[in-house]
Amino acid sequence: MKKILIVVALAAIAIGAYFVLNQPKAPVAAVTAQETALIYDGEVINIDAATRTVTLKNQDGESTIVAGPEVKNFAEIKVGDRFDVVYELAVAVELVKVKNPSVTGEQVTTTTATAPQGDKPGMITTNTITATANVEAIDATKNIVSLKGPQGNIFKVKVQNPDLMKDIAVNDQVKVVYTEAIAAVVSAPTAKK
Repeated sequence: MKKILIVVALAAIAIGAYFVLNQPKAPVAAVTAQETALIYDGEVINIDAATRTVTLKNQDGESTIVAGPEVKNFAEIKVGDRFDVVYELAVAVELVKVKNPSVTGEQVTTTTATAPQGDKPGMITTNTITATANVEAIDATKNIVSLKGPQGNIFKVKVQNPDLMKDIAVNDQVKVVYTEAIAAVVSAPTAKK
């Protein structure tokens, strides 16, 4: 359980770092972690340093992966270590009118952070998609705004601060930020009690 919490915490840190580094111009109407999933968890059972091949085992059987040159600190991996991959998605909606409403589209930014030298290998890749959404409907009694994204998808957002809805009207365009993080971490096995 501790290993899952560590990896989820790393993914949350990556998402939180985005929001800290990219402070919105106005208060964020809603920030929701919509999805968190443990994609893989297994134990390192064999290491071939010459080919940088690691064999992992979990309840589904054995898997072999080749650690490319982007995997730093390969020498720190030991038999018995845990390998976990976690995916997390967060959505932030800023109820801030877009200055140029005739321009729609998406901007994608990808960042990758790796573990410091000497630590067990770890990597967090964060994809951030900033898009313009059209306000389709506003339910002031339930504090819900329905938005239509650039691909035509409609999604509803529960607004945490109803005061942010005062200057927004149907057909306005607002900023939406989607952040996805994938964390892959090798950690030492937990001590048995």
